[in-house]
Amino acid sequence: MAAYIFKRFMAMMMTIWVIATLTFMLMHAVPGSPFNVEGNMSDAVQKNLESHYQLDKPIYIQYLRYLKSIAMLDFGPSIKQPSQTVNDMIGRGFPVSFELGMIALVIAVISGITLGVIAALRHNGVIDYLAMTIAVLGISIPNFIMATMLIQQFAVTWGIFPTATWASVKHMILPTVALATGPMAIIARLTRSSMLEVLTQDYIRTAKAKGLSPTKIIIKHALRNALMPVVTILGALTAGILTGSFVIERIFAIPGMGKYFVESINNRDYPVIMGTTVFYSAFLIFMLFLVDLAYGVLDPRIKLHKKE
Repeated sequence: MAAYIFKRFMAMMMTIWVIATLTFMLMHAVPGSPFNVEGNMSDAVQKNLESHYQLDKPIYIQYLRYLKSIAMLDFGPSIKQPSQTVNDMIGRGFPVSFELGMIALVIAVISGITLGVIAALRHNGVIDYLAMTIAVLGISIPNFIMATMLIQQFAVTWGIFPTATWASVKHMILPTVALATGPMAIIARLTRSSMLEVLTQDYIRTAKAKGLSPTKIIIKHALRNALMPVVTILGALTAGILTGSFVIERIFAIPGMGKYFVESINNRDYPVIMGTTVFYSAFLIFMLFLVDLAYGVLDPRIKLHKKE
């Protein structure tokens, strides 16, 4: 177990290094200057600012300073907002984005699994067709379109929920539903197909022959094995939800990481772009690592050490 964790940790560090390097290269490959986005700054002022932020140094020196800042977890000040550091922005925005993403993920997992199990147990019935129709619509409609529809219907037309900010539970409902709909549909379809396959296995028939209750058979025997494919895609879904929340945050004016990330791209704010990219990449890679560990918990046949 320890050897597996160490091996995965080293792979995580290598992946983060590759992402950080590619981000650095792409930022410096973009034409123009972060100090002269509008093109109305004199060359002398621009050179002074580049010297202040040490962007006039050779590229390899900038790269080494960049790697050092990542190792020290200090991404430096923002170019467009010098009074704030990238760490401050992450400290303010990430808790909001994390809360939005985790609430949406919990809603997607619980509702998706429930919908998939019900559809499988009512196979080829009205409930099955209705559940899969909902799932197809959830997959087909992008989250930003879903967000617009929810705002129009529930905020503008009916006035039930507010349209923006992140101040109360009522403010959270529309953005979390918009963000959770797509992943919920994917989980529902996957759970349904997996449950249908599991319910035909011999051990399920044996459990029925022993007189076990249907609830115990479904929860203890069928659902646990049916969830393995769901766990497999959970890491990718987590990444999709957390990165997709950037768009939802912009639509609902939520003060999360999406606000700083989108603004930094528009302003070519190199420290913010690179800092937020590396931070999010590290977080998502860690989530994938947790998903791998969950395999061994859900399926005892999967061992996390080499001999078995």
